[in-house]
Amino acid sequence: MNTKPAFAVWFTGLPSSGKSTLASALAKQLRGRGLDVAVLESDVLRRGLTPHPTYSEQERDAFYRAMAVIGQLLVEHGVAVVFDATANRRIYRDRARREIARFVEVYVECPLSVCRERDTKGIYRQAQQGAASTVPGLQVDYEPPEHPEVIVRSDVEPAAAAVSRVLTKLVEKQFLS
Repeated sequence: MNTKPAFAVWFTGLPSSGKSTLASALAKQLRGRGLDVAVLESDVLRRGLTPHPTYSEQERDAFYRAMAVIGQLLVEHGVAVVFDATANRRIYRDRARREIARFVEVYVECPLSVCRERDTKGIYRQAQQGAASTVPGLQVDYEPPEHPEVIVRSDVEPAAAAVSRVLTKLVEKQFLS
């Protein structure tokens, strides 16, 4: 087992808030520092864990529980984990925080109107057309973190500046040198 200490960073926010952009940029920076990094993107994991998702509360709870366990196992084996997942309820992210000692939560705050404009995956359009009924922040609640280590205003802050602030927080917490 690799004994080098690793950590997890969870990017949370509404769909199309900028989580994937930030997660990818952070992972690139961490790899540039010589770290092994795994990006756990909910859309990718969902294809394997729930190939025909219903997005029910029960299914979401099981999915985010599994996601946290995967992240915990990777961290325990020396892999830095970057979670790219809305995880619309605090309980999902808080569970990961309890299980992963070296944990940073990043709230990607973005107005719903901007998320709708970005909508690269068509989630909001599907909701508007009646093809989706469980979109966080629109049809189901999104619970922002109460005490995230970093808050990013993705509608006004450039991604590079936001990632720099996340790296600074990782250094402050002594997760990175």
